[in-house]
Amino acid sequence: MTGTAPPRPGTVRATQVEMTQMVLPQFANALGNVFGGQIMAWVDICAAVAAQRHCRSDVVTASIDAVHFIAPVRQGHIVILQSQVNAAFSTSVECGVLVTMEDPLTGEQKRAAKAYATFVPLDEHGRPKAVPPLDLETDEDRRRAQAAGERKTARLAIRRAQERR
Repeated sequence: MTGTAPPRPGTVRATQVEMTQMVLPQFANALGNVFGGQIMAWVDICAAVAAQRHCRSDVVTASIDAVHFIAPVRQGHIVILQSQVNAAFSTSVECGVLVTMEDPLTGEQKRAAKAYATFVPLDEHGRPKAVPPLDLETDEDRRRAQAAGERKTARLAIRRAQERR
């Protein structure tokens, strides 16, 4: 059996996750559309796996922001979630998640949602710990990391403004 070498630890590629879910009746509202909160729960899980792959430790969700629902997902559809670490900061990582819906009867796929989630890795005492550096191999990796830094700056500004209230 031949294959490609596994991605090098510390790279964006090494953090990539793909998760697939089927929209069962318990995940849908009275109109037959998946609950937005259910999509967000799947986003959280998918992104957490990417964060754990990079940090090699338990992680906790610090924020999920910029969630954009683009197209409805119907009961019976398949949901494909793809995530990776976009940037590593001193004690947190940002993960991007793309959510695609697939109609299993036609094979048609559409972008359904996208989101960004921030995670903090924990040490053995449950305290935040340092994040290993992320090796940015491609121009796309560098673009995502730069955009993640800008989102982090905006998140922190909002947090400071809320704390002043």
